[in-house]
Amino acid sequence: MQRRKPLGGAEFAPETIYLNSASSGLLPARSAAAVRAALDESATYGTMGRDYFAPAAASRAAFARLLGTSPERVAIGSSVAVQSAFVAATLPAGSEVLVPEGDFSSLVNPLAARPGITLRSVPLADLAEAVRPGTALVAFSAVQSLDGTIADLEAVRTAARAHGARTYLDITQAAGWLPLRAADFDFVVCGAFKWLLCPRGTTFMAFGGQDREAAAWPAALHAGWVAGEDTGASSYGPVVTPAATARRYDEPHAHYSYVGAEHSLALIEELGVDTVHAHNTALADHYRAGLAARGLTPRPAPGSAIVSTPGIADAETRLTEAGVRISVRGGLLRAAFHLYNSTDDVDRLLELLA
Repeated sequence: MQRRKPLGGAEFAPETIYLNSASSGLLPARSAAAVRAALDESATYGTMGRDYFAPAAASRAAFARLLGTSPERVAIGSSVAVQSAFVAATLPAGSEVLVPEGDFSSLVNPLAARPGITLRSVPLADLAEAVRPGTALVAFSAVQSLDGTIADLEAVRTAARAHGARTYLDITQAAGWLPLRAADFDFVVCGAFKWLLCPRGTTFMAFGGQDREAAAWPAALHAGWVAGEDTGASSYGPVVTPAATARRYDEPHAHYSYVGAEHSLALIEELGVDTVHAHNTALADHYRAGLAARGLTPRPAPGSAIVSTPGIADAETRLTEAGVRISVRGGLLRAAFHLYNSTDDVDRLLELLA
């Protein structure tokens, strides 16, 4: 294969071979510098900084561009679980929610905990065929956290529309390396601290279905003062006039997280998701080939930036001692290849596994 050097230049200088982006991404140097400056600023201007809203607005706009939508259709928050609880609360009692077996708990558990909802789980491969009349919502991850399997997005979207079901897509393990469009799904949520390289506490919710106007969006059930059209007039009592855009669903955000996010998302934009996708999947496929040559059977099939392998989970400790950051999930050794990795990183990992 073509030898690949890391992308991002001087933005990254990891002291380890970092193959754990599926757990948490590395923070670019520019983002770390911005957060440090914001911390210094807080000594004079308080923990909301000089301008509480500017970094969040810039982050919102950058995320929207990455998903091919407008900032007016993007809300900001703190966690996928909070957004899932919001989506669950929009469903009427008696609704059936369809999810893949073993999908990530932050997506699934708030739906399961909603009284009056029937949660039905099927294997991911059967998800599209399992949509039926009466299914109100199909909630699933674009890329499975456990092993990196990519869902058949088009098949699920088509089946859901055929039966009048809404779709709720979690792109936490996909955004930043897998090209996606927010307009194809009703709700799109993303914890941005993994492949988008943002600080923890940065989460986005995009309202897709471009044929659905804001007037048809659900009530802002968890909105606070930042969700008012005029934030200065929304600090006390009920918010009389919610924002006309998806900002009506904003949580009061963690300022430092979005200070860093503004710069991390700018880096992803500069590089381009298509470029990152080609880089990541080439490294992952090189690793798959090396595993297969050793008689191992990695999963999923080529095309994912995550490669999970049964039978070698006990290598994690040895790899950590050798300076390789990697993870084990469900008995699988999970390697996640991102823009700061290189062919040399893959070769070193294969050497250590040998």
